[in-house]
Amino acid sequence: MKSVQRISLKEIDFSDETFSVNFRPELERLRTSIGKIGLIQPVLLRRKPGGYQIVCGFRRLWVVREFGWPDVSAILLAEEKEDLQLFEISIEENLTTRGFNSVEKAIVIHKFIHQFKIEPSEVIRTYLPLLSLEPNEKILGTYLSLAQMEEEVKEYVLKEEVSRTNVRKLSTFSKEDRKVLLPFLSSLKLGESRLREILNLLDEISRRDRIHVGEIVRHPKLQGILSRGELTPSQKTEQVKKVLLELRYPRLVGLERTFEKRRKDLNLPSNISLFHSPHFEEKEWRIEFRFATLEEYRQALSFLSQLAEEKKFGELIEEGSDGDLRR
Repeated sequence: MKSVQRISLKEIDFSDETFSVNFRPELERLRTSIGKIGLIQPVLLRRKPGGYQIVCGFRRLWVVREFGWPDVSAILLAEEKEDLQLFEISIEENLTTRGFNSVEKAIVIHKFIHQFKIEPSEVIRTYLPLLSLEPNEKILGTYLSLAQMEEEVKEYVLKEEVSRTNVRKLSTFSKEDRKVLLPFLSSLKLGESRLREILNLLDEISRRDRIHVGEIVRHPKLQGILSRGELTPSQKTEQVKKVLLELRYPRLVGLERTFEKRRKDLNLPSNISLFHSPHFEEKEWRIEFRFATLEEYRQALSFLSQLAEEKKFGELIEEGSDGDLRR
């Protein structure tokens, strides 16, 4: 490694991204810093035929080029060093100065395997811990799949801080489906659990009905919800989920609606609740009641005693036992 030199920006090949792992870099703070106090840390370059190759310092070089600087402070690395050695130097330098976001980690891992031809087992053992990732095949597969996704999907993953579980789920969709899916997801307010639910429902409907995700998200009911400007993203999300549940479980949703109607018809007091079995799988019911005084307890028991004689209650229990609330 040589001493710091001044290198003309005209001699630096900005198009050579062999060692670049940047994704949508936020440069504003760097612009402010360099604008006020200049370039504190020299960039790392390697001489190549006709000029210089960037090893580390892409962001700094982009900024000083914006500022119109004629040259820059640089350390020249030995020309005989192998590309893998230089890439490792770049990774170590970046980890020391700024760290990597999830997409950049994916780019690093993808380059180790596909550009520098490192065996996956070696990447798992040596480089995943370097990136503060658990050393196992599942993590490797997650980040490799992220690296190969479309640019807009990577942006969404960063912006929404999508979990690894949901990244893996996104990777199971085709490129065409992700292209249609992304605007749909972006219009909603999705935390991790809601995103997982939406993705699973879309995947299950798509597989069962053998249709593309695009056909599902273009469903008139879903598009109607998305077009309603008076709804907040959170409200849209809840309504979208209900429609997807209806598409995924039409019989169950129909039973639930019928049950709710029948339950309202019973005019139960606010302290008495009637429940069906989960998913209507069992022929049984549950009644709960709350009371604060002995009088409220007597009133609840009296109402329940009279409820047994109600025709509507008898029909609900009888039809539910037969497994068909909708007849």
